[in-house]
Amino acid sequence: MSELVLLQAARLKGRLDAEAAAACAGMDPAAAQAGLDALVDAGDAKAVGGGVRITPQGRERLDALLAEERATVDQPALTGLYEEFDAFNGELKAIVTDWQMVDEQTPNAHTDRAYDQAVISRLADLHGRFAPLMARIAAAAPRLAPYPERFAAAIGKVREGDHAFVARPIADSYHTVWFELHEELIGLLGLSRAAEAAAGRAV
Repeated sequence: MSELVLLQAARLKGRLDAEAAAACAGMDPAAAQAGLDALVDAGDAKAVGGGVRITPQGRERLDALLAEERATVDQPALTGLYEEFDAFNGELKAIVTDWQMVDEQTPNAHTDRAYDQAVISRLADLHGRFAPLMARIAAAAPRLAPYPERFAAAIGKVREGDHAFVARPIADSYHTVWFELHEELIGLLGLSRAAEAAAGRAV
């Protein structure tokens, strides 16, 4: 399981270090680093800038592991959960858009505290309503068990005043974690991102 988790995290992150790997895999950083070292030794990842990147060989290995995992998941049950997720997905997209843009022409400079707080309140409300569904998704696909804690950590940072954790791409922000969960669900259901984007379900 850890091999699959780390390879998938490396694919999703682009460059994966031990700290990010630990959060994604729900393990301590030392164990995550050992796992990353094993991927490098096997040729499934290469060391770059304090982290690793997945190699073409690693992508082939990941595809095989994901196919094996997909066969163990209750597809009808997960499809139903994905349909529930899709309703929240549209709401999250609107929140992130409003966080980034005041209107269609005006980027949000984050100088209006009341405006930003209203968007954050909407995100916090979404999180409270989404958390039970996330728990059910993790029960249906056990590899996704770290996601509830990752979402909780992100919203916790936002509530503490670190607003980078709303949507900053290079952090484990709420939007980043959401995007990665969406990718996971697409893969587990054998769907494609291109088709989901065409259907308006991309984040």
